[in-house]
Amino acid sequence: MSDGKEKEKTAYHYVSEYLKKQYRKQKVFIVHRLDRETSGVLMFCKNEKIRDLLQKDWNKIVYLRGYMALVEGKGLKNGTLKNYLAESRSQQVYVTSKEKGKLAITHYKAIKEIKNQTLLEIQLDTGRKNQIRVQLSNIHHPIVGDKKYGATTNPLRRLGLHAHAFGFIHPVTKKKYEFKVDCPKEFYGKK
Repeated sequence: MSDGKEKEKTAYHYVSEYLKKQYRKQKVFIVHRLDRETSGVLMFCKNEKIRDLLQKDWNKIVYLRGYMALVEGKGLKNGTLKNYLAESRSQQVYVTSKEKGKLAITHYKAIKEIKNQTLLEIQLDTGRKNQIRVQLSNIHHPIVGDKKYGATTNPLRRLGLHAHAFGFIHPVTKKKYEFKVDCPKEFYGKK
């Protein structure tokens, strides 16, 4: 449950307030979510019908989900993580068996090593809750600042995860849309 202050700080709140200033009766609908401290591209809709169509066939419509992650440790190169994930009653996501979980596929490529950290570019084939966080922790490279999944460092003073690329096919017009945003310079060890 959120307090009044927390509710005011959400991306949904900011987008909703922005639209209401321009069009008093305009509503905004959440299409997908990012973890609280993840920065980057986020999608909202101004039309409930379109939102429903997007969510119905999300994995067919979304063709690009790109992230940058600053992880603890060195030595990672390129690879693919395939695990089955499930969620505990306490909302902790974990790696499990095929019979108990849902398949999660994450591709990663090392971009740069900085001190005892590695900057990764990540592409998702699936979009499970906490997927990137759980899978990287499972190979002993948790995302910096991710205490929930085993990180012991927090040089960014936030979760080191950034959604930098997002592409989808509009469910009605079938037109492709792609959005990209630069990774925060702090992820590269710059101030």
